[in-house]
Amino acid sequence: GRNPSPVWDKLVFNKIKARLGGRVRVMSSGASPLSPDVMEFLRICFGGDILEGYGMTETSCVITLMDVGDISIGHVGSPNPACEVKLVDVPEMNYTSEDQPYPRGEICARGPIIFQGYYKDEVQTEVIDEDSWLHTG
Repeated sequence: GRNPSPVWDKLVFNKIKARLGGRVRVMSSGASPLSPDVMEFLRICFGGDILEGYGMTETSCVITLMDVGDISIGHVGSPNPACEVKLVDVPEMNYTSEDQPYPRGEICARGPIIFQGYYKDEVQTEVIDEDSWLHTG
């Protein structure tokens, strides 16, 4: 795995891997951001790639996902090829896509993986604008 110590692999980490069947190569997380310590711990324990992504039920789950082999921490990867993603200013919160060093705003997505609306709920469906962008809030 990614653990540089064969001794620790033999004493500890191989037992953890075996409890999961010994075949785990990639894990993904999208529930909430992983802390850097947790991300590193999981990588060492399982000896595989731990990927973070961002999405929601309305977007068929994945809007963005890290690439396999990406060992950087603190981001959720590139946009899914099946959708477009943009950042929209939120003036009432003083968020702009031009903020430096970290642009801020509302994430919007559109594409064939985005749902068409909430069943019999036109008010909630207004999160999709006239250009088919889903405003994630």
